[in-house]
Amino acid sequence: MSISDKKQAWEEKVAKGLTKAPERRKEFNTSSDLTMERCFTPGFDYPGYEEQLGLPGEFPYTRGVQPTMYRGRFWTMRQYAGFGNAKESNERYKYLLSAGQTGLSIAFDLPTQMGYDSDAGMSLGEVGKVGVAIDSLADMEILFDGIPLDKVSTSMTINSTAAILLCMYIAVAEKQGVSAEKISGTIQNDILKEYMARGTYIYPPKESMRIITDIFAYCKDNVPKWNTISISGYHIREAGSSAVQEVAFTLADGIAYVDAAIKVGLDVDEFAPRLAFFFNSHNNLFEEVAKFRAARRMWARIMKERFGAKDPKSLMLRFHTQTAGCTLTAQQPDNNIMRVTIQALAAVLGGTQSLHTNSRDEALALPTEDSVRIALRTQQVLAYESGVADSVDPLAGSFLVESLTDQIETAALEYIQKIDKLGGAVEAISRGFQQKEIQDSAYAYQRSIETDDLIIVGVNKFTVQEPPPKDLLRVKEAVEIGQKKFLAELKAGRDNVAVAESLKALEVAARGTENLLPPILAAVKVYATLGEISNVFREVFGVHRETVVL
Repeated sequence: MSISDKKQAWEEKVAKGLTKAPERRKEFNTSSDLTMERCFTPGFDYPGYEEQLGLPGEFPYTRGVQPTMYRGRFWTMRQYAGFGNAKESNERYKYLLSAGQTGLSIAFDLPTQMGYDSDAGMSLGEVGKVGVAIDSLADMEILFDGIPLDKVSTSMTINSTAAILLCMYIAVAEKQGVSAEKISGTIQNDILKEYMARGTYIYPPKESMRIITDIFAYCKDNVPKWNTISISGYHIREAGSSAVQEVAFTLADGIAYVDAAIKVGLDVDEFAPRLAFFFNSHNNLFEEVAKFRAARRMWARIMKERFGAKDPKSLMLRFHTQTAGCTLTAQQPDNNIMRVTIQALAAVLGGTQSLHTNSRDEALALPTEDSVRIALRTQQVLAYESGVADSVDPLAGSFLVESLTDQIETAALEYIQKIDKLGGAVEAISRGFQQKEIQDSAYAYQRSIETDDLIIVGVNKFTVQEPPPKDLLRVKEAVEIGQKKFLAELKAGRDNVAVAESLKALEVAARGTENLLPPILAAVKVYATLGEISNVFREVFGVHRETVVL
């Protein structure tokens, strides 16, 4: 008898009173208000699940995008790092690679993210603080000195200035003798979540979307191994969203990017295989596992049914995961090791392609080398000692996980339908829809902590008196002084006529319709700075003003 026959026979027995359905007693809800039953049982709670799951590596990819998953190879262990100047960050990258990290993940300082050089007035006090300062190709050359770019995959968390940093990376690779066709990695390049959750935008949405689709088109022909966007739910969750909102708003952004690319004439199967995603991993283990599985299934169906994609790679939601920075506490920071372990386990059980584990001291300062090593070792212990990678999708068929997967999918699709009715993600953001939903969720979460409905160990329960932490990593003021001096020397020594000509050519391209990547690359190669290039776009495109949510 098939599963569907068993289900029908069981339902008939219930209808005739020959058997009794177990009482549904709600034990509690998840952070997304999903039902968590006291006990999940076969038949009643999730009948027929075997028919819906399929196999790993097959549509709709609920169980993973690869048939063997970690039986073939582990996820990429990619620790997010960068601080101070390029030389200091280069030393940290080499340290991480020597400790067994398998990919680089670059953090840039706020001026770099916002399109300002280190000597700009807006950069005062922020140079090198939350990431590495990159003003020009000269900094990028130092950043990757001694790191072969044909052998290392690099992820760059950069959005508004993503095209500029990508061109710098291409230029560094060429100086190493590595062609653009051989480099691999990812730029985040997800501007829509900046408008709704993070704030490091520069230009208005229409112009930002043009830059993004230009990147899609350029990389399709010139940098084929590069993931052109990492559509990010991470920062949406960090801003306070629920798990359901994280999935819904991220996939809605993905739909907007695909729509935009198709409208400029790209075939969906030309660019969709290089789309990647970036998710958060929170503390509720099973909800997070279900979230990843639901997102994969939803994206596969969206690409197939909504956009008519035919290449299987276009249907695969490949994603990087970072553990939840917003869950880390300054109180009893060693507790963060346990939190990160649970979150990393959820990412692995959920089938992530790469993973960053946060360090215990990140609620206080940039992580020390000791803290970074513990975070990396957490991944390595999971990979080599825990056994969770020995089986593909080991939680498949769990009544709890499958129920949560279905609930997340249903609730997230309802959000996407609301966004569609508002005119899509860009229009919904302009109306403040996503921002308001995230704010309401963040408020409810904070209130639950203040009322002790949600226990945070060491914060509102099990507290202790503890001395101020020692040996924290601080970026010294000398970094900013040194960076400004290095930039001044660069500007004095470069061919400024060539720089001026390249910036003029970039302005002409920006005012027209040609792809912006070639003129950006030409400007980068003559050492035009990130700020100079960004200012050309500010002049042509204007700047975006934040939507006020009432």
